[in-house]
Amino acid sequence: MTSVRKGPAEFASNLVIRALIAAALALPYRWRIPLAGWIVSRIVSPLAGYDKRIRENLAHVMPDLPKAEVDRLVRQVPNNAGRTLIEIYSGTDFTARFSDAPLTGPGVATLETARDEGRPVLLVTAHFGNYDVPRAALIARGFRVGGLYREMNNLYFNPHYVAAMEQIGTPVFPRGRKGLSGLIRFLRDGGMVGILIDQYMRDGVPMDFFGQPAPTALSAAELALKYNALVVPIYGIRQPNGLDFEVVCEAPIPEGSAEDITQALTTSLEKQVRRHMDQWFWIHRRWKPDRKIRKRTG
Repeated sequence: MTSVRKGPAEFASNLVIRALIAAALALPYRWRIPLAGWIVSRIVSPLAGYDKRIRENLAHVMPDLPKAEVDRLVRQVPNNAGRTLIEIYSGTDFTARFSDAPLTGPGVATLETARDEGRPVLLVTAHFGNYDVPRAALIARGFRVGGLYREMNNLYFNPHYVAAMEQIGTPVFPRGRKGLSGLIRFLRDGGMVGILIDQYMRDGVPMDFFGQPAPTALSAAELALKYNALVVPIYGIRQPNGLDFEVVCEAPIPEGSAEDITQALTTSLEKQVRRHMDQWFWIHRRWKPDRKIRKRTG
């Protein structure tokens, strides 16, 4: 459950973020993206404690990673996060740029067939590269794609963040009971829904992620099993110029139990992260090793 907050600190934080976003949006696209990355990497991340969290996560799952690589990731991970945020707020500048982003991988043909047959699809991704690039690229090609999002803790920030996502495409559904009925109707009508599965879930089932148990929601797999939806891992991978993307559509996950499907999705993500270590959100408290992991019963 999201721990929502709406106090003086959240109000002030939202004002600062809105001011920075407005200043960045006044610049040409090719300048605003690297600027936002630099600001988050060099200013926001040290002040917010993100540097420390990245180091702790890497030490937990990759204790033998060379110091030089850890230092590089401490700068590059927040840089990607800053770029992603301002890209999502860039509206038509963002969607126009990725209307012809290359779609690659065996899952492309699967998605085209599902679209033609009206079969529901769960497009499963993560806080990796830019998670909204696949949605933007598919919508531009005529696919009906909705998005599932987790509401922000800061209630002042959440409304304009959701509005930014809606500029990329609709519908979008909040995670939880509030958005579930709309999401289910959309799926039943043959829609495709993007879901992120890489956040710590207190009541989730432990999945092996980088050799450590990471409590993960089974909701994507459970929805797929209940509504006969395909499960396709998909990633918007940032290219070396820092501005463009390739959308990689992997083969659909084979049928199985909800746990088997979720572990397959987690393994897929790990492989992509290992190829592009600086593009995953190592800032998340993904493992929380000090907390006792709950066992799923029943």
